[in-house]
Amino acid sequence: MDTSNTFGNYLRQASHAAKTILVPRSSLEQFNSRDCQKIQKMSETIYVGRASGLAKLAFVAALGAAAAWAYTHVSDGKKDELPRSERPEIVFEAPRKDPASKGENRDQVKRSWEQPGVYVWGSNAGKVVAPDSNEAVVKTPRRLPYFNGQILRDLKLDRDFGAAITETGDLVQWGVGYSKTTNTPAVTLQGKDLVKLALSRDRIIALSSSGSVFSIPISRADQESGDKPIITSWVPFWSQHSPLSYRSLVPQNLGWGEKVVDITGRVFSAASSTVDFPSKGQLGISGLTWQTRPEGPYYQPHEVKALRGSPIKAIAAGDFHSLALDSDGSMFSFGDNSSGQLGFDLEPGSPYIAKPSRLPVNKLYSGTNLLPKVTSIAAGGMNSYFTVDATKTQATTSDGELIPTQDVGKIVADTWACGEGIKGSLGNGKWWHYSKGPTKVKALSNLYEYNEAIKSLSPIRLAYISVGSTHACAIMDNVTTLLASKQTSKYDSNSGADTLWWGFNEYYQLGTGKRSNVNTPVYIRPLDSSDVGTSNKKGVEGERLQLAPRTTIRLGEGGVGRKASVEQRVECGRHVTAVYSAT
Repeated sequence: MDTSNTFGNYLRQASHAAKTILVPRSSLEQFNSRDCQKIQKMSETIYVGRASGLAKLAFVAALGAAAAWAYTHVSDGKKDELPRSERPEIVFEAPRKDPASKGENRDQVKRSWEQPGVYVWGSNAGKVVAPDSNEAVVKTPRRLPYFNGQILRDLKLDRDFGAAITETGDLVQWGVGYSKTTNTPAVTLQGKDLVKLALSRDRIIALSSSGSVFSIPISRADQESGDKPIITSWVPFWSQHSPLSYRSLVPQNLGWGEKVVDITGRVFSAASSTVDFPSKGQLGISGLTWQTRPEGPYYQPHEVKALRGSPIKAIAAGDFHSLALDSDGSMFSFGDNSSGQLGFDLEPGSPYIAKPSRLPVNKLYSGTNLLPKVTSIAAGGMNSYFTVDATKTQATTSDGELIPTQDVGKIVADTWACGEGIKGSLGNGKWWHYSKGPTKVKALSNLYEYNEAIKSLSPIRLAYISVGSTHACAIMDNVTTLLASKQTSKYDSNSGADTLWWGFNEYYQLGTGKRSNVNTPVYIRPLDSSDVGTSNKKGVEGERLQLAPRTTIRLGEGGVGRKASVEQRVECGRHVTAVYSAT
């Protein structure tokens, strides 16, 4: 077998490997003796065994290290003995336990295809997690029977109410916030082709595929008793009142062909609740209060003019603060900063910042020759999170002369957090009451894995962060595989996207099975495993929850159902958590 090209790729990666290297048993006799000589002295300790998902970096160097072992123990030629102080120590990994069945290693992803639906856990005070149960908390992931076999467009949860958009675009609601007398989810707003949801204290904000934005009361009683708009029809002179109350939020002065599409370009903000008018600057409009609001409905949208000129591509909102990200990688924050959630140091006399302010992310990388660009944002409660791609640049002197620099162009992917941390939601291993600026989440930063497609290391980024009021989950954008089948090895698996969890855990919303708060991201067990509800610290062997990546498959047992494009997603709400099958 000619492995010279493959070996060269691995050798380049192995040259920077740690002194302890993991070696797959299957790799021991792949390379010829000439290859073996090249890497004979590259490691002091070599582990011979399998490469687990928790040792991706070690696996990069494994094949090269295996060749050194093969040369000194398998080759027919002369052996060049190493001095005893340099001779690698061969440490064999314990043999793998045979799985109880051939499907054990692939069931986690497979089940999500055969049995799509919604798993929920956490506080059940509002009958959101288990509508037909009087349990105060649900400690481990549990299916919500109403959604068995369904894939959803969106799902949002609060302790007291839940809202989902079905595959056909209808709104479903449940929980005591919706109705204290109904313990079954019910379809409410229909025929609007909804695609996305957001929640306020007492209303649901829903976006349709046509760009219409609706504000619907949470309470069924308010839906039935409130003003019901007139629905027109394509049939001339025919119209009727809507069966439930809702409002349409229409931004003024939209350009020709301009419509609301989640976010791309201009930004509008509006009062989303009937309880209080925003008073902490979270609308991004200086001087706007209940007393100074313009004529018209108090809930009318207002353009955030301070963001004009910055093509905004993402927005996020917490309890009383807002974030915006433009296409150039600049992040803006505004609203409540009483816990440092805007990323700026606290000013006791001025706890609010009403005008969108650019966060000086460059200062976080001062003196590193790294050029940062914010790639995503997330917010919830009193916290903000953002991810950064920092690119290594050529170093220069103060006179502009070039300084020899290694790894120019290398990308470091980091995650940063701001805000309240006394319950662990900063994820930085500290129990801080507040942050004085962004703090790095080290467990989610500077991570790499070997990418077979480019034969090199690639940074592991975050796909997204789901943020509740006091806890969060990071969904990793790691390499996933969907190769396992009945015809492949029993050790093959369908690997999904890793998830890591941290923050407040009073109601078991983290899924660790314990009630203690967590200030560093940890893994949890798979949804349907026998030991579900036990935590798995980073670096510990064992199965962990992985989300099924997006793929087009046939749903149902044995893959005989209808074809659909589906993935699993995480939703963190106020004291509750869900994993659901999404379109």
